[in-house]
Amino acid sequence: MNFGFIGAGNMVSAIVKGMTIGTKSYEGSCIYITSKSGTSAQELAKITSANYCKNAQEVISFSDVLILGVKPHVLSEILPQLKKEIDEKKPLIISIAAGKTLEYLASFLQPETPIIRVMPNINAKIGASTTGICKNAFVTEKQLTTAKNIFSTIGSITEISEEQFSIFSVLGGASVAFAYLYIDALSRAALKAGMPKKQALEITSQTVLGSAKMILESKEQPWSLIDQVCSPGGTTIEGICTLEENGFESTLVKAFDAVLNKDKWIGEKK
Repeated sequence: MNFGFIGAGNMVSAIVKGMTIGTKSYEGSCIYITSKSGTSAQELAKITSANYCKNAQEVISFSDVLILGVKPHVLSEILPQLKKEIDEKKPLIISIAAGKTLEYLASFLQPETPIIRVMPNINAKIGASTTGICKNAFVTEKQLTTAKNIFSTIGSITEISEEQFSIFSVLGGASVAFAYLYIDALSRAALKAGMPKKQALEITSQTVLGSAKMILESKEQPWSLIDQVCSPGGTTIEGICTLEENGFESTLVKAFDAVLNKDKWIGEKK
């Protein structure tokens, strides 16, 4: 089976490296890549022993699975140009474009084209992405398994309904940046208090990693764990109360809503 990638940006680079270098699950010889300038695709192909193609039409001609790794607004430009080649080759279509629904993608292709929508995050670069996946009615179980196998090389996978995919885009995609901001803010506070930033970053990152692992493995609710950390009249409860007084939770909800609304807006934009 051959896999084609249109686009060779950061996310496609992480996926192809995860497939070939990170997990060694796939041979580079079965992967075909192109990009607008050609430079990024050539570099990625060289690193992963994949095949560089001069254009998208060439990629499609080799592909059983076609991954669309371009920005959302580019889809409306390239899909009409590639419809003939896609209709003839009939590959499984996988899109990683934010906001663009299965229905939107299908509108550019012939009826009953199997389409899968996937949302990885930047942690794919270290094989730790939280990836969401959904499919249309024409995708077979074998094709879904093929897609899951590809994206399992960069982390974990959660199957999501189309109706909840925008919600996943916040939780599994944008919230990564929220976590980075939280870690950086705490580290800067420690720097202000006198600890070297590098040491503070390491301690904070390890603490966040351990806290996430605690929730996943203990199966306890976050507030139950918060209560266990906060002793009566202690130091931690002072910090929790200060966060609540200054709108920590409500600010996160507003940030969630802002990303969700933007994702839906992108989906509605032609």
